[in-house]
Amino acid sequence: MNRAVTLDDLILAGIAVAAGLVAAFLSRTLLRWLAKHAKRTRWSGDDVIVDALRTVVPWAAIAGGAASAAAVLPLTRTVQHHVNQTLSVLLIFVATLSAARVITGLVQTVTQSRSGVAGSATIFVNITRILVLAIGFLVVLQTLGISIAPLLTALGVGGLAVALALQDTLANLFAGVHILASRTVQPGDYIRLSTGEEGYVEDINWRQTTVRQLSNNLVVIPNGQLAKTNMTNFTRPEQQLTVLVQVGVGYDSDLEHVERVTKEVVAEVMQEITGAVPDHEPAVRFHTFGDSRIGFTVILGVGEFSDQYRIKHEFIKRLHRRYREEGIRIPAPTRTVALQQGSATIPQQRGGGDDVGVGSAVAG
Repeated sequence: MNRAVTLDDLILAGIAVAAGLVAAFLSRTLLRWLAKHAKRTRWSGDDVIVDALRTVVPWAAIAGGAASAAAVLPLTRTVQHHVNQTLSVLLIFVATLSAARVITGLVQTVTQSRSGVAGSATIFVNITRILVLAIGFLVVLQTLGISIAPLLTALGVGGLAVALALQDTLANLFAGVHILASRTVQPGDYIRLSTGEEGYVEDINWRQTTVRQLSNNLVVIPNGQLAKTNMTNFTRPEQQLTVLVQVGVGYDSDLEHVERVTKEVVAEVMQEITGAVPDHEPAVRFHTFGDSRIGFTVILGVGEFSDQYRIKHEFIKRLHRRYREEGIRIPAPTRTVALQQGSATIPQQRGGGDDVGVGSAVAG
């Protein structure tokens, strides 16, 4: 159009812009009301969708009002094209960010709702976000009239060089995907590597796995190294595990009495100590005629790996006290030492004559 702008044109354009702003305000108010009701539902996916719509819908209303105002004004074809193109790019940009938020939020919601999938592993969320943003970027280029075919060709040709340059990074990326897909390790599991590192898995991202030790220190392990090394997972196939405590009593002890008293202490600990397994059946297994004692193993049930220290602590204290009350003797190891004047038997005590000799192991 080549005619001059009139007052009627400005009034109509102002009405179009005002209508877009009013629509944006009303839609945001409505979506805020919907967000309050969405929080009352069990599914957290509706919260993610409504939160994203609170960003997209108002901007879409504003862009629609601006586009209507531009259509009313007597603009030249070139200016009209640039205005529409700018508004389209703005709307695609907002829609892409919102779509990335919605899709990544839904992915995280689905993974958190399934026990066999990594709920807090960010690798899936990051990959999904990058894919959505990349698609949005290509749509923006296509909207601006830039052909994406040469770009895709260049990416295909340069992909080999990038793969060679980033082979370690890509190896860690695919190793992380393999670890999560095979379900051998998930965030929250307690693991121990053959190299000595152990702790709770905090997160698995595109490059590394973060493990929190019981001392609250963080150990960062590349995914490639985690996939190659031997590993013990103390959380799978189930979180509960058994702890073996080694005990010894004197040869003059009544083993039936020892077994009964020990089982009573185990049952007491299982019922009263936090982290124990109340329905665990007490088990005592005699196994060795030692130099100064008869050795046996006590099997304790614990809810998870870190509970074993508290449970063993309470079990040893209570067992030691109960053995004193029952007159059950825990002999100290003795050693015969040859002297010049003859020979003598010298008792070598380890932590006191009445202490329980303990060597423990964990069985998943």
